[in-house]
Amino acid sequence: MTKKSATVLAIDLGAESGRVMAVHFDGAGLQLEEVHRFANHALTVNGALQWDILNLWREVQAGINRSKDQADGQAVSGSQGRRATDPPASLAVDTWGVDFGLLDRNGDLISSPVCYRDRRTEGMMDTVFARVPKAEVFAQTGIQFMPINTLYQMMSLVDSGSPHLQIAARFLTVPDLLNFWLTGAQICEFSNATTTQMINPYTRSWATEMLAALDIPLHLFPEVVQPGTRLGVYDGIPIIAPACHDTGSAVAGVPAQTENFAYISSGTWSLVGLEVAEPVINEAALAINATNEGGAYGSFRLLKNVMGLWLLQQCRATWQKAGRSYSYPQLVALAEDETLQPLRSFVDPNDDRFLPPGDHPAHIRAFCAQSSQPAPESDAAIARCVFESLALAYRDVLFELQTLSGRTIDVIHVVGGGSRNRLLNQLTADATGIPVLAGPTEATVIGNALVQLISLGELAHLDEGRQLVAEIGALERFEPRRESAWHDVEMPTINSTPT
Repeated sequence: MTKKSATVLAIDLGAESGRVMAVHFDGAGLQLEEVHRFANHALTVNGALQWDILNLWREVQAGINRSKDQADGQAVSGSQGRRATDPPASLAVDTWGVDFGLLDRNGDLISSPVCYRDRRTEGMMDTVFARVPKAEVFAQTGIQFMPINTLYQMMSLVDSGSPHLQIAARFLTVPDLLNFWLTGAQICEFSNATTTQMINPYTRSWATEMLAALDIPLHLFPEVVQPGTRLGVYDGIPIIAPACHDTGSAVAGVPAQTENFAYISSGTWSLVGLEVAEPVINEAALAINATNEGGAYGSFRLLKNVMGLWLLQQCRATWQKAGRSYSYPQLVALAEDETLQPLRSFVDPNDDRFLPPGDHPAHIRAFCAQSSQPAPESDAAIARCVFESLALAYRDVLFELQTLSGRTIDVIHVVGGGSRNRLLNQLTADATGIPVLAGPTEATVIGNALVQLISLGELAHLDEGRQLVAEIGALERFEPRRESAWHDVEMPTINSTPT
């Protein structure tokens, strides 16, 4: 192992919050320091659900400045942990996928990026398939069909004759937009670009034939670059493109010690999948609606998106409005109540009703009633239903991916904020019959930092970085319980989904 040292900044933006983290590498290990944390919320503006991107840009700048102040030895209010002694050697940005901004010919942002949960994509999948058959869209992109995908957001602009599209000169996804403001470089990073369902994974560039057939202007799309590319400099700090999609960075940060591993990046969404060398694009992959998102260093993420802890977040928000406030640990404790009957009621987390914000306890009860299951009534029973439903969804996805890839799974790595949920981890081990290794919570930040350290020459390759992650020591193993009755459980279905 190389014996060098560096401090890099990982800027990680999620749907609920963002943070700027300093990752210190001393040649033998990694130490994480939170520099700045801030909230992120979508706002309804003129009937559209939009991201407050200018506030995010302000907070990103504030975090960078705070880090530099720490390096200069100045006292900074709110700083935690060890203080950096050197200025950052580089910084990199990762965010959620699919959302984007449009620039005019002067490089000015035309409007705030619209949130993927906005309803403008309703009906757009059918509009696309009327021009390009579904099988052809998959053949050209290899991406899972979800109404939130950028392709259907762009189609809504074409279909409505949006003036924004008429004056646009450049398309940039959210992390690419921030990188543009940092460096002036108008590029799209590969891992995040693949989430748009507009990239050909074989050419690793835009699916121009499909886009042209949909009348999506080809001149909008910039060069696609790979993770590890140096983009420019901001205030003296080199800017590096990590895997700019947060799940891409999270998978890079998985402490894998075997090729036969699966991962669950567990948070608002659960990304359940395998790391593969080549995309799997065939009739079987189309049939199970699998996706082939780009990863770091030539890899692909063969996975499926599962609506994750968003269900619990929305339940919590509903209960809070009713005067019942719970912390997430309290909700886990409620769900662990031994008086609750296990494996009693399930929902399909990817049912369309769960995508927008709303009264998710009512949605859960309605789904159970419509699928001829007992409807959970208490808050504890609803929380238990959410956790068991997620574990069941994970089991089904991993079984499909094992069959599709022909790969045996020896261990499931659960990373991200959801890795702290010991109940869900145990339920996942029970449902799948596969050991679960939980942690690190900060896999996205770590994966972001590892790509930077490799680009800087501090690490030789990703396997070396993953070995460092495995040695952090904050991992917990969950073995499947033999008394588990999960083999008798199937995901419930209903005949129709209400709008």
